[in-house]
Amino acid sequence: MAESKRRVMVVVAHPDDAEFGCGGSVAKWVREGNEVTYVILTNGDKGSSDRAMTAERLAKIREQEQLNAALTLGVKRVRFLRYPDGELEDTRELRRDVTTEIRRWRPERLVIQNPFRTLNPYASHRDHRIAAGIALDCVYPLARDHLSFPELLAQGLEPHKVREVYLMWWENPEVIVDITNTMDLKLKALTCHASQMGDWASVEARVRERAAEAGKARGFAYAETFNRIVIPR
Repeated sequence: MAESKRRVMVVVAHPDDAEFGCGGSVAKWVREGNEVTYVILTNGDKGSSDRAMTAERLAKIREQEQLNAALTLGVKRVRFLRYPDGELEDTRELRRDVTTEIRRWRPERLVIQNPFRTLNPYASHRDHRIAAGIALDCVYPLARDHLSFPELLAQGLEPHKVREVYLMWWENPEVIVDITNTMDLKLKALTCHASQMGDWASVEARVRERAAEAGKARGFAYAETFNRIVIPR
């Protein structure tokens, strides 16, 4: 059964993080009539082993790849904050920028990465942890309280209270989303990130294996998993 229609915001560190972590869920939520916004914190300008590549050119490539992937999944909008890849810091400026996006688009659900160091090397990327921690701080209390970032009120950005947060790559998940019917869209979106894929056959096999393992407990062919935090009213 489809959930009530809602606004969903996905806040991640890099282009392609959303597709890896929740691409199948995003496609499913869009099909159910929900509005999805991406907020990408860094420009992804370090993710290349090509010695002839420049950071400036890579940032442009990855931004276009992200736009193509989002279009594939039906994401309504993509916001790029363009901080340097690999250099995220928990600063007032970045907290204000994320708070701005939350207040502007007013999501009921925020989807973020794992803020903790885990055994999963993908989930433990430093930028991922910092991005997730900042997003949680912006949910509570910065986006909620009118005295936080008073300059935003002057821009007409009123406080907003997010109802729930989904955290990706959770080892003991509370939420398991069946993506069996959107797995092909998740993979199609990932192929948009051609600069990052390398051996696509290997990537596809790994993604399918991970999603199959995630769905096993519920009998789903493929799934994505999350922890869920409900924000008290």
